[in-house]
Amino acid sequence: MENAQLIGLSRQMALRRQLDVVANNVANINSTGFKAEALLFEEYIMPVAADRSFPGGSQQLSYVHDWATLHDMQPGSFTQTGNPLDVALTGQGFLTVQGPEGIRYTRNGALEIDADGVLVTQNGYPVLSEGGNTIVFNPDEIDIAITADGVISTNAGAKGRLGVVEFADPQELTRTGDTMFAGSTPMAAQSTRVVQGSLERSNVSGVAAMTEMIRVTQAYTSLADLMNKQDELRRSAIQRLGDAQA
Repeated sequence: MENAQLIGLSRQMALRRQLDVVANNVANINSTGFKAEALLFEEYIMPVAADRSFPGGSQQLSYVHDWATLHDMQPGSFTQTGNPLDVALTGQGFLTVQGPEGIRYTRNGALEIDADGVLVTQNGYPVLSEGGNTIVFNPDEIDIAITADGVISTNAGAKGRLGVVEFADPQELTRTGDTMFAGSTPMAAQSTRVVQGSLERSNVSGVAAMTEMIRVTQAYTSLADLMNKQDELRRSAIQRLGDAQA
């Protein structure tokens, strides 16, 4: 009976983690460039059943283990904004950003120019050029244009090229914020193109995410009820055993 409780607890812990992931997806439905996440589960087999013996040998117990988080790198839909500082990326590329704790990568192309003339993200992180430098505009510069190759120019001339990179395996990236990633080894973009005046929406499907949240919640509730019944059976067995010995 204790084994049944432990197996149920492992499933509850996995469902709780899954609910957190789904809730985060739902919370970022409107986050520009957000990529949904999903949990990967595996069966963990305990080869020995504690405190029990069986004629045919030890009984294998199957536990639930959430061993990895999968990034859904499918592109979101594009929305035209007309803002020359907004960029969307086709393909699997990322913008390179200088975060407080090092280099970060993002698909959120809602860019701005701060008080110092530096091209930054909505969080104020400098967007880096192909050479790893910040991109700076003078106060009198106008007519900002960004080509499909990421080359930035104004009425004063070329300002550099956006540091767009790709990864051999994007699943190796680690999420460090709603739309920020870190880690892995970047390489020069080959198939990614920049679309000026547009933004990539979140790739989270609202209907699918809400349906999944309801399913996970119901599974967690049903499992909690089952574990309560198991606990009642154990208490009843202990009580009857005590009455029999008395």
